[in-house]
Amino acid sequence: MKKPLKKDENGIVLDYLPHGYYGMRVSQPVSQVIGIEYFSLLEVIVRDGVHLKVGQHVYIGDGKRDEVKFIKRRIDMKDLTSAAKDELIDIIEDVVGKTPKKFLDFFNRAGPITTRLHQLELLPGIGKRHLWAILSERKEKPFEGFEDLKKRVTMLPDPEKMIIRRIMEELDDKDKYRIFVPKFEKNQRF
Repeated sequence: MKKPLKKDENGIVLDYLPHGYYGMRVSQPVSQVIGIEYFSLLEVIVRDGVHLKVGQHVYIGDGKRDEVKFIKRRIDMKDLTSAAKDELIDIIEDVVGKTPKKFLDFFNRAGPITTRLHQLELLPGIGKRHLWAILSERKEKPFEGFEDLKKRVTMLPDPEKMIIRRIMEELDDKDKYRIFVPKFEKNQRF
């Protein structure tokens, strides 16, 4: 049985090409967008008469879309324009900064993947020593914020930066395990 497709309802514009890009059969406005919930990288066709700005929020869900005509395809990091690549990290930092509870919940709820590997160890900078310190501290009381986490777990690298780096690694498909960015099949339709 297939897992249900995780779809983003809203996205943020990484790049907007009002005349499309070289090699398109039909010249039409195109935008590269990242989903806010699942960090889906998408290429969307923009409605006529609509001009998008980098960083603008757009609705990409199944309902009536005001700015987006249709989602053309899911794209990989290698498919991003250089302008979109330049914006990507800043936009991910912004999303993580505006939704800290979602990412803090990961520290409070993460569990083992195998008998030898824990989800927390997938974050860059967390080894066995930090893992055991986090597990011990969260058993006492859940973490209430990133500052609380940094205060209670000594020598822990910046948790927000670890999350951002992990999201970037998952977008670049550098690991088979996923925490924040679901794995999508190449031929998966919207």
